[in-house]
Amino acid sequence: MTEPTDLPRIILVPVGSVNPRLLEFLILTLPDTFKMPCTLGPPLLDVSQAYSLVRQQYYSTELLARLLTLNQHATTKILGVTEVDLFIPILTFVFGEAQLNGPAAIISAHRLRQSFYGLPEDEALLLERCQKEALHELGHTFGLVHCQSFECVMHRSHSVEQVDLKRNSFCPMCAQTLAHNRLTLR
Repeated sequence: MTEPTDLPRIILVPVGSVNPRLLEFLILTLPDTFKMPCTLGPPLLDVSQAYSLVRQQYYSTELLARLLTLNQHATTKILGVTEVDLFIPILTFVFGEAQLNGPAAIISAHRLRQSFYGLPEDEALLLERCQKEALHELGHTFGLVHCQSFECVMHRSHSVEQVDLKRNSFCPMCAQTLAHNRLTLR
């Protein structure tokens, strides 16, 4: 039996080469928070158009635009997951980008890895950080803005240390807004 495709759901799209264990982890953890199924979508393998020779990074807004072309249903949220280094022109880097109240978001594991900072790799910590960034960016797609509570997953992060300070959950106020906004998808 196939699942109706017009029901609210999250589709994970690997952007470039992505560790399958990261995708599996997100597919298992995201449905609990968003109360909707999460499935793996087709990969977006050619990221070359988003590459900036000047910055030697990938323009996240360009990748986001390409993810939007994959969305066929108004109730679907698409989360691109990549391991390349993302930027937007006004910032040195971004952990992710999303459309406020839109259908698409993207996160990058690149600067969430301990090895990026010259430290031994820690897969459990990487998965936890990726989960927080996925919750944060998907939260934006459900209309949530940045939260003032430093422990809320919707708090703005300018460094990996700030990511680590956040919990992998929404504060009561953001959770209430998320629940309300999620209901409008049906």
